[in-house]
Amino acid sequence: MSVNQPDKNADLRFRGYLDLMKLRVVELLLVTTLPALVLAQNGIPSVGLSIATILGGTLAAGSANAFNMVIESETDKLMKRTAQRPIAIGIISRREATIFATIVGLLSLLIFWLFTTPLATWLTLIAIVFYVVIYTMALKRRTSQNIVWGGIAGCMPVLIGWAAVTNDLSNVAWAFFFVIFFWTPPHFWALAIKYKDDYNAAGIPMLPGVTSQKNLHGQMWFHTIAMFVASVVTINFAELSLWVQIVNALLFSVFATTLAQLRGSNPDYGKVAAKVFQWSITYLSLYSVLLVAAVLI
Repeated sequence: MSVNQPDKNADLRFRGYLDLMKLRVVELLLVTTLPALVLAQNGIPSVGLSIATILGGTLAAGSANAFNMVIESETDKLMKRTAQRPIAIGIISRREATIFATIVGLLSLLIFWLFTTPLATWLTLIAIVFYVVIYTMALKRRTSQNIVWGGIAGCMPVLIGWAAVTNDLSNVAWAFFFVIFFWTPPHFWALAIKYKDDYNAAGIPMLPGVTSQKNLHGQMWFHTIAMFVASVVTINFAELSLWVQIVNALLFSVFATTLAQLRGSNPDYGKVAAKVFQWSITYLSLYSVLLVAAVLI
């Protein structure tokens, strides 16, 4: 028993460090990085550049997420959804997590600087600082629109991926940026519907917990429609074929149909919100695949 205990503790701490990075969330960010690389290259980018961008992006997002957990370690204890995070349960100390986040962030910037472009490196630094300082420290507790503006950090992988190839930014990159910008609020608010009591208990004014369902649904529809417009503009700027627009419209119609079921009178309101959340992930993933396929075909 005593021989195995250190191994068990080491395993828990290793998993704790991985949990600090929230790699499941990072996966979704990388979904938008790949099509940005392909669009910028107008084909398949080099393997080395792709690996460096994806690895650097993973570490950058992981660093920002770890800093977020350090800052919100006490708040995490108040929410059922976050109460088992590594700092909250004491597997990793705040000091250890801060050192880890700093090292991972610096390693990310070094990878971008050595293997991609200066612009991609600066954009990565901006993304980390924006998520930690602007979203986590400045906006999250002060406004119900926190995720709208804080979500800009989640849009940055598109610009970073494009800049990693070209060292500049085009109208295609910015249009794709706005797809993610408008996608983020309905995606996150659908999840926050389930956890609104958690957010209220922690004193975080997420929109579903501080406004009426009518206002919430109105804002979700606004952002969803704006997302679709941005997705159409992206395809148009990239000069992709008409069939890409048609497939995109079909994907959006499923998203819109699911969102239309999210009504306060619906007895399965919570389940529908979960479906909206899941379909938002599916839509973004398939849209990204669509862009890649359109360029390669």
